[in-house]
Amino acid sequence: MSSPDEFIAITDPGEAGREDHSIVDRLVIQISNLFAWFYPILMMAIVSQVILRQAGHNQAWLDDLQWWLYGAAVLIGIAYAVTTNSHVRVDIFYEGFADAKKARTEVFGLAWLFLPFTLLAWDMTLHYAVASVVADEGSDSPNGLHNLWILKVFLNASFILIAVAIWAAYVRNLARLTEPVLWKQLFYALPATLFAVNLVIYYAVYWVVRLTGPEDQRVNRITREAPFEEVAFLGYEVSPMVLAAFVVTAILIGAAYMLGRKPAAAKG
Repeated sequence: MSSPDEFIAITDPGEAGREDHSIVDRLVIQISNLFAWFYPILMMAIVSQVILRQAGHNQAWLDDLQWWLYGAAVLIGIAYAVTTNSHVRVDIFYEGFADAKKARTEVFGLAWLFLPFTLLAWDMTLHYAVASVVADEGSDSPNGLHNLWILKVFLNASFILIAVAIWAAYVRNLARLTEPVLWKQLFYALPATLFAVNLVIYYAVYWVVRLTGPEDQRVNRITREAPFEEVAFLGYEVSPMVLAAFVVTAILIGAAYMLGRKPAAAKG
């Protein structure tokens, strides 16, 4: 016989484990519930297009609308699946793990694998979205949905929501192993922390060089300027941004650790 929690997880995954959810978790679920309405609209768009096409009145904009709706709903659905742990997974081994081992598995999968990938996807699609905005990209069909750049900007922004959902889920699982103070959050998610810091440094330097450089400087040549040139380090050619990311990450974790000790020291 199924337990109440198992029944809830099947009928409404957003309510399963609600007592452990943070404000961020609930926000992700509310946004996802809103975008879930795209699916019935998508079904109506598909049926309408089939009927119109059979009647000889093909509407290209309905084809585009289907991709827009499906793309948006699926991307937001990824964040929902992370928050509710309702994604498809192979539980042959996982189901037999002890609770602590399950939490360690989740921490590793979320913070060491999924979050770095999501940050990489955001970084890669940022240029993709910006180029679409600059070109004012539209549909290939004259009768299609134009302003295609809206969908591509949404694609990039959706990775931010997914990253937020991953971090919130990661912190929840970390809390099952240890007190999730800030320095531990940063340390136990070290690959993601390093990557995020590296992205911040990279884009900060990029915009400083772009805004302070000559007016006729070409955008595609900015990354060939001195701050981006690789330097020799321990016999290897390494990007100065990567070296700076390691230093800044160490400082951030150290500062978070010291700040976290102050209340305890004062209490003592």
